[in-house]
Amino acid sequence: MSKDGLCAIVTGSASGLGAATAQILATQGARLIINYSNSKAEAEATAELCRKQGAEVLVVQGDVSRDEDCKKIAAAAQGWGRLDVLVNNAGTTKHVPHHDLDGLTAEDFQRIYAVNTIGPFQMVRAARALLEAGAKASGRPSAVVNVSSIAGISGGGSSVAYAASKGALNTMTQSLARALAPLIRVNTVCPGYIDTPWFTKGRGEAGAKQVRDTVIARVPLKVASTAEDIANLVCFLASPASSNMTGEFVRMDAGMHLIQ
Repeated sequence: MSKDGLCAIVTGSASGLGAATAQILATQGARLIINYSNSKAEAEATAELCRKQGAEVLVVQGDVSRDEDCKKIAAAAQGWGRLDVLVNNAGTTKHVPHHDLDGLTAEDFQRIYAVNTIGPFQMVRAARALLEAGAKASGRPSAVVNVSSIAGISGGGSSVAYAASKGALNTMTQSLARALAPLIRVNTVCPGYIDTPWFTKGRGEAGAKQVRDTVIARVPLKVASTAEDIANLVCFLASPASSNMTGEFVRMDAGMHLIQ
């Protein structure tokens, strides 16, 4: 990515993959909106790291499941008069074994879908005018990058509700890619396991280590992907280098999908 001052929103960027994505964009000269729902201290720390790279950064609190918050996040970019990149990274889950059908309530499904599926739709809708303005200013399509999961392809992952929400996000990617072309392109990253605090929060230290060790033992490449590994792919899809790509799901799972 060239240092051309791309204007970008990264939702859920206080920590993990979102923070790694924001920091890579910052090194490439982007102006950034860091978004968080609850983790203000982590968001400010991420913002400071980005500012040290010379980036202009705004920190905006907002829960993407709330349409009014999505509008607030997008409105923070009005001063730039454009957006070139929207990374829909914010996500949530509930860790429930797939056989435990009683472990998920209707409210669990609604919350997971609200963040993982409805949230990205609301963010695209809120940011559409600014993304179109960015495309007209640059002469190339603006980029939406959704962060999904191989769970949305395979039906695996942390719970049935999570997998279903990511499968819906994958389908929505294709719908929006058709609807928003030619000014906006929409692609999705489908990571496998990522070695971040996500699993520690959901399963505790011992449970997270067990998952990590199992993944490394099973996947063909014998590695646990880091947030930075996946963030590099996100940033490629956000950059002009992928300007002719839209409606794609790109897996990065160390070969997990090859396991029979």
